[in-house]
Amino acid sequence: MGRDVRFIVLNGEEQLATTFRSLLLSLEGVKIVAEVDEPALLAQAVKQFPVDVVLANLDPHPDVILPVIAEVAGAASAPLIFATSASTEGPLILKTMRAGVREFLPKPIDAHALEEAVSKIAVQRAEGTPTGTLVTVTGASGGAGASMLAANLAAELATLATGTVAVVDLDYRFGQVATLLDVEPTYTLADLCHSPEHLETQVIERALVKHSSGLQVLSRPATFAQADTITAANCIGLLSTLLQINEYVVTDGPNRADLNARSVLDLSDVHLLVVQLLVPTVRNASRILDAMREGGYNLERVKLVCNRVGRESVALSVDDIAETLALKPYASIPDDWATVSGAINLGETLAAHSPKSKVRLAIREIAERLHSPAAGSDDKDTRKKGLIERIFTNA
Repeated sequence: MGRDVRFIVLNGEEQLATTFRSLLLSLEGVKIVAEVDEPALLAQAVKQFPVDVVLANLDPHPDVILPVIAEVAGAASAPLIFATSASTEGPLILKTMRAGVREFLPKPIDAHALEEAVSKIAVQRAEGTPTGTLVTVTGASGGAGASMLAANLAAELATLATGTVAVVDLDYRFGQVATLLDVEPTYTLADLCHSPEHLETQVIERALVKHSSGLQVLSRPATFAQADTITAANCIGLLSTLLQINEYVVTDGPNRADLNARSVLDLSDVHLLVVQLLVPTVRNASRILDAMREGGYNLERVKLVCNRVGRESVALSVDDIAETLALKPYASIPDDWATVSGAINLGETLAAHSPKSKVRLAIREIAERLHSPAAGSDDKDTRKKGLIERIFTNA
């Protein structure tokens, strides 16, 4: 576990949102916990979300934004403030310093200057409370196998980690993590997401259900009505607290590519994107990756997992998918539906149901690679494109 540097971005210029996100998420250990576009929302965001640094875009109205920054900087346990502006006039820089700004970064922000500023903070906070690793698992389509992978991967990590591991079901309406692990939750995600700024570690720990593997489980809401009251953004405070008390947190989802999911993906260390060797699934994966590229996400955190790979997948191969998506597959899980469906119906992990099965061993290997990244192979983007791409670009 490392020590993350968590950012809130205050930015009223929509055209720069992607630029800021891309700059920040390109830096190791940096997480964006919230993005706000109105100065009046900043104080509440700082109160609600755990944050180390606020990156404030002073343009186009520095005189409006600086008093808000000064108020936040003057509060108890205030985060550090980075400010940026197209103006480098002396009077403005002096005002920012007086407002409590730690670093002033002229536009366009120099990536090396930002990295140096973040590195100073990381060094200063190196002895602070370590944070766990957030692994998000999403399927490129329904039935891709994301829930199965999330539950079993979390159970495997629980046997490797020296600390605790939690799995959180972010499929608010139809999540099946609790069913896959055969646990009966007393409390659910909905019980913890309403006021994350008031949650205490002891409250969260009581809400988690302990699985026989040692894994801790947080289930989806019990009813559709409860599911309607929460969003992925509401979970950031909860996930951040879970990362303070667990070595790994694995999420099943978010399962929709919307603005709310962005908050969770910003916080994620590793995003496992699960695809099957089917044209519709790969088309969806292509759209997801394109949206992430356009949104400034760091695709080095995205790991492609090909599920149900076997002799019956005659139309497409793993190499076809890598070529089409311009992304090297991180792992492949063999097709063994008889074993997987048996474990699902019994509510057992694959490790308990069929420990020597190929599908279980493949997931175990993913867990080991995540736990010891140095032992894994280099995961670079595959940039070659070929004839197979025509299948997907003519959708």
